Order: sequence, then structure tokens, then C-alpha cells
Amino acid sequence: MVRNWVGQWRGIAVAAALVVAGMQQATAADIQSVTQNEPPVAASGPWQIRLRALGVITDDKGNVNGIPGSDLSYSDTVTPELDISYYFTDNVAAELILGTTYANIHGEGTISGLGKVGKVWVLPPTLTLQYHFTDFGAFKPYVGAGLNYTIFYNQDAGSADALHVKNTFGGALQVGFDYMLDQHWGVNFDVKKLFLEPKFDVTVGGTNLTGKAKLNPWLIGTGVTYRF
Repeated sequence: MVRNWVGQWRGIAVAAALVVAGMQQATAADIQSVTQNEPPVAASGPWQIRLRALGVITDDKGNVNGIPGSDLSYSDTVTPELDISYYFTDNVAAELILGTTYANIHGEGTISGLGKVGKVWVLPPTLTLQYHFTDFGAFKPYVGAGLNYTIFYNQDAGSADALHVKNTFGGALQVGFDYMLDQHWGVNFDVKKLFLEPKFDVTVGGTNLTGKAKLNPWLIGTGVTYRF
């Protein structure tokens, strides 16, 4: 009788093993079929563009050489800005920002009587090398540092007889983040500090003077980003 029970249990065990094996094969086939039928997800490319509204906030500092107590102030502005980034790796990228704005220059301190000395347009292309942190899902913060070359054009003298602000190099620091809505689109917030102190020549009442405009602007921007 014991042998009969043993034989029956062996038969049941074998049958169960065959059923389980069959189910595993069927499940594997189903998973493979579903995987094959799913459309592939396109990987993000190395390029990224951002369009931002940019606030330009300058330091109100400067001086005219040879005039004690002289100071300068500059108008703050809001302007559109475009930047283009290229990712060498998931973490390392280079960014070039392109935008232009203007600055009204006012005499302050002992030269406040001059009022608006002039107006210049500013083109400050800036190249930064960035490190992007990738451990926070859709939230992608970054830091960067780089070089700026600022071009001053369409320079108009106000109360001065003549004004010439010289093009100059400067350093740049950066911090910001992208929040990706999907694999391509996202929103961006970015802050840059430019170290920008151009020299200038100015003629007032027939007297030629020189000085330094300590702009050192903060560039604070927000907008949309597209990765492709």
C-alpha cells in the first residue's frame, strides 16, 4: 500500500512539474511577444536649446579717473535669450548663450549733475562648461563656469560729447536646473554672474576722460528647454 501511495505521489509530482514548466514557457513567450511589440523609445540626442526671458541686473559701480567721488549707475533690463548646449557625456556639456540688451549710463556721486551720460547696446556671448547632476530623475541641476566676451555697439552719448566703451573679456559662473516634462521638453531656471568691468573714454565739455564701468551683471532667466 505504501508503494501505491509513493507511486501516486510520484505521478502527481511529475504532472505538476510538467504543468509548471509549461506555464513558464508560455509566460516567457508572452513576455517576449509583448517586448517585441512595444515601440522603441527614442534616446535623447546630445543637443539642447533653451529660450529664456532674461533679467539683467547690474552693479551700480564705476569711476571716472581723476575725479574723486565719481560713480556710475546703469539701467536694468529684461530681454529674450537663446542658448545652445552640446553634451559630451550625460554629465558634461558646453553652453553658448546669445542675447543682446542695452544699458543707460548715469553719472553718480560727484558727477551726478551729468545725468544720463549715454546709452550703449551690449552683446555678451558667453561660453560655459557645465556639470549636470543626473541622480534626481526629472530634476536635473547643473553648475558651470566659463568665459565671456562683451561687445558694445550703437554707443550714443547723452550729456557727454562723446562716449566709447571698449569691448572686453570677463569670467562667468553659473547655476541652474532643467525639469524635464518628457524626454525632450522641459522648463529651465538659470542664474549667471558675469565679471564685466570695461574701460571707457568719454568727452565732457571738450575734456577727454577715461574710466571703468563696473557692470558685473547678474543674468537671471527662466524659459523652456528642448533636448534632441
